[in-house]
Amino acid sequence: MPEAKQLFEKYYDELLRSAHDPNIAFGLSRSVSAFREGKAQALRKYPHTIKLAEEVRQLKRDCLSRLGELVQKASATLKENGAHIYYAESASDALRIIGEIVGSGKLVLSAKTLTGEEVRLRHYLESLGNEFWETDIGQFIQQLREEKPIHYVGPSIHVTREEVAALLTKLLGKEIPPDIPTEVKTIREFLRGKYFKADFGISGCNAIAADTGTLFLIENEGNIRMVTNVPPAHIALVGIEKVVPTLDDAFKVTQVTWRYAGFSNPLYLNLINGPSATADIEYTLVRGSSGPLELHVVFLDNGRSELAKDPILREALCCIKCGSCLLECPVYQLAAGYYGGNAYFGGVGAILTAYIGGGFEEAAPIAYTCLRCGRCTEICPQQINLSQLVPELRHRMVQMARSKG
Repeated sequence: MPEAKQLFEKYYDELLRSAHDPNIAFGLSRSVSAFREGKAQALRKYPHTIKLAEEVRQLKRDCLSRLGELVQKASATLKENGAHIYYAESASDALRIIGEIVGSGKLVLSAKTLTGEEVRLRHYLESLGNEFWETDIGQFIQQLREEKPIHYVGPSIHVTREEVAALLTKLLGKEIPPDIPTEVKTIREFLRGKYFKADFGISGCNAIAADTGTLFLIENEGNIRMVTNVPPAHIALVGIEKVVPTLDDAFKVTQVTWRYAGFSNPLYLNLINGPSATADIEYTLVRGSSGPLELHVVFLDNGRSELAKDPILREALCCIKCGSCLLECPVYQLAAGYYGGNAYFGGVGAILTAYIGGGFEEAAPIAYTCLRCGRCTEICPQQINLSQLVPELRHRMVQMARSKG
């Protein structure tokens, strides 16, 4: 198994390098403190969120047994709302579908999307000759660093203000000081010059209500609102596990997500049912008004329906990507998102990487890095029992290796 050995060696070299990087340690220490304070404040102010998390826990587990039905219902509703619907069995299907929609020579802007990272969407669209920019500030920083995101909520939480200043100075060819408000203003000015020239805006979503076809997108920066509203076409790439039965269910999922992510309330909660439309002339509905002319929703399977059938590991699909577990994980606190795969991090990331990400070989070193301390389960709103799931994943990896000889 020389290839697997090389993957292990490359992974652990990167893990050890990041664990000894003083900038990562410094950036993480600032971020972990801010997160803990924000989450504690959010749960103190809205204590009912703890009870709500229990409801969402049961809701997400119930949905796993009816993913096909929920996706069909959401698809039908979205079609009625004027959206174009696609179903991607695999990552390559998703890339092909989106590549055919976008074409080449276009300006594409993206909001933060884990499914986009899962299929390496930016790299693919750039290979077709498109200009592609991340608009979430953390993702934008990581794009400039030519690195993957490092956390679900804060993709560049390990990067210091001094490093950001150096990146922006290189990009713009003028001196940018290591002052956070100045850096944010600089990025804002750069991106605002792109929004009104963009041909496509791409997003993921935090939840979809099957009964109304509503896409829920949580944010603070306002970039998602711009990306999904200003360009003439919006493409949403959505994992099928994000679909829940009702609008009320989707509100519950998103509330739990943002509060366990450390925010009392997000500054923006975007609800999208379809492309823009108007009925102001003779009460006749016409698609395409001030907002996007088109909405394309791509439902991504990529192993999710098979994982949903697994009696043990299916629990990993209940993860709502609040990132709460990561900032309390002792390994993550040393190595940040280098403890993880291309899109998914930590112990739960090992399972997601194995089944819907890079496969068992990419997931193996992640699975064997987990300390099984149980800290993640204690603070997870979904109570995903990684102390049970990770050993099961390791067991299957050993069986698979033995079967290959």
